[in-house]
Amino acid sequence: MRKFLVLLLLTALGLTISCDSKQVFDSYKSVGKSWHKDSIVSFQIKDLDKLKPYNLFINIRNNNTYNYNNLFLITEMNFPNGKVITDTLEYEMAYPDGKFMGEGFGDVKENKLWYKEGVQFPEEGAYQINIQQAMRKNGSVNPIEKLEGITEVGFRIENVN
Repeated sequence: MRKFLVLLLLTALGLTISCDSKQVFDSYKSVGKSWHKDSIVSFQIKDLDKLKPYNLFINIRNNNTYNYNNLFLITEMNFPNGKVITDTLEYEMAYPDGKFMGEGFGDVKENKLWYKEGVQFPEEGAYQINIQQAMRKNGSVNPIEKLEGITEVGFRIENVN
């Protein structure tokens, strides 16, 4: 009976892992109780196939203390040779009725946000992805110093089908 349970557990684990065959890189970093305007979340990426295209995602985990229906981010993709691509991005985080988008149970939601599609990494070496919040209150030019409600920021790379 014990061998059967171990085999069943290993089979379930194998199926769970194999169901995410697109995943190449997936990592999260905590931003603490609030995401400070000067805090940059960085991810190092290396050893990718230079010839394959990849889809890139920014993953955000938020809870019910997030007070906004959107999220502005500034991203940088730093190439090994020194080239930098900077983007300012806006994502919707809530429906018009105020209910948060994303998946999850309870008050924590996980949002998988498109960043770039069909990207190739042609250079040898490590790439660095930097993500920073760029939120402001309506009508204000001053940034929100401590953004409440975002708990973790992630970065994901998937194979293109």
